[in-house]
Amino acid sequence: METTGHFLGTEGWPDGKIFGLLDRAHELKGSPGGNELAGKILAMVFFNPSLRTRASFEAAMLRHGGHAILLEPGRGVWGMETRTGVVMDGDAAEHLVEAAAVIGRYADAVAVRAFPAGEDLEAALADPVIGGFAAHAGVPVINMESARRHPCQGLADAMTIEERLGKRPSGARFVLAWTWHPNPLPTAVPVSAAINAARLGMDVTIAHPPGWELYPGDMEAVRTVAARNGGSVRVSGELDDAVEGADVVYAKSWGRLDLFGDAAAERAARTVHRSWRIDGGRMGRTRQGRGIFLHCLPIRRNVVATDEVLDGPWSVVIDQAENRLHVQRSLLLEVLG
Repeated sequence: METTGHFLGTEGWPDGKIFGLLDRAHELKGSPGGNELAGKILAMVFFNPSLRTRASFEAAMLRHGGHAILLEPGRGVWGMETRTGVVMDGDAAEHLVEAAAVIGRYADAVAVRAFPAGEDLEAALADPVIGGFAAHAGVPVINMESARRHPCQGLADAMTIEERLGKRPSGARFVLAWTWHPNPLPTAVPVSAAINAARLGMDVTIAHPPGWELYPGDMEAVRTVAARNGGSVRVSGELDDAVEGADVVYAKSWGRLDLFGDAAAERAARTVHRSWRIDGGRMGRTRQGRGIFLHCLPIRRNVVATDEVLDGPWSVVIDQAENRLHVQRSLLLEVLG
């Protein structure tokens, strides 16, 4: 993904710059902040719900003397049409082209969250909303999660791994474990997690049932980042085999791409895979039974992972969530400072 002037996906930035963001995030975690962003404004546009993303970005701006504006299309501001070439005779009163340009005149940067929608997979994976803001805002655009990427979550994942395993834990084993969920979810989080584990030089295993393969272009992105950082990538269809000897287990569900747009069919197909969840027995198979458990949150207890895991010594999900704040502080200082 091309990210010149923006932060849309971490693989669009040089590895050295990403490592610099992580190093500064580690330093900032012990600092209350200052006034580096005094007078700076971040406009946050949420097409989809948020807890950690919204709270952490607002807190990050405030920690450094800046201010964040919240905009939710269809809730308090005009509904927004994001497609091109359409006749706007429906509910939406505003088009992304004008909205992005105007918001860019008010703010120093724009952060956008927009999940995939519709029934056309290729159209969704083109990320038209985040791409439209990048094209028309006239200021740096930060991806707060789109169809393809959740780069800020990926940075927090990497920071958390480094806290537990040490800086650049080359050769450590990272397992991205597909888990059952009642709904088909986007692939942005799992792909971003795998990319950033690969950047750390880890040996990445992606475990999923047959049929839940990630988009080929995204797999190629993971392999490319791994190759230049000394990591590796393999795919497994057996969860127990995948977690054996793992240093990190990252649980995350995603939808079956060949059934994109047909939630009923996708839900029926995944019914037989309810056993794909992380429990104490599977965490006990990790390296010396002491691997760490990651999840981006929110998580459905006793569906994706059991209480035993989430409340046990393996879980670092709260630290991982806190680190969203610190990587975003580092990113905002880079983009706005």
